[in-house]
Amino acid sequence: MPDNKASRSGEWLKQAEADLRKAKILLDNKEYDGSVFYSHQACEKAFKAMWIVIKSEIPPGHSLIFFAKGINYPNDKMSGVRDLNPEYLITRYPDMAQGVPAEIYDEQIASKHYDSAKGALEWVKTKLK
Repeated sequence: MPDNKASRSGEWLKQAEADLRKAKILLDNKEYDGSVFYSHQACEKAFKAMWIVIKSEIPPGHSLIFFAKGINYPNDKMSGVRDLNPEYLITRYPDMAQGVPAEIYDEQIASKHYDSAKGALEWVKTKLK
């Protein structure tokens, strides 16, 4: 019988990879708010994949900081996670962004967040090997 924990973790990791691909496509097409949102999603799902392996449960919520601490993500990489953390809401809601989310992001911001998410996903993949 297959290991259910490994199977569930693998599903989350696959979706994290798909979300990172979407973030890159949107970044390349100058849809920066969407890229940032999918960068957050990729990071979140990668962290949840690791969490499942460590704690045998899917953690609730969307806090990258909470997830990172729970999986012992390296402190030297936490800066990018802290910056990406609030984007789950800011990228989607004008009241959270204090303006139109599609108008507040640029290539520099989106690239920074993409790189943070990519680094998180690569770290998780290395740990799960």
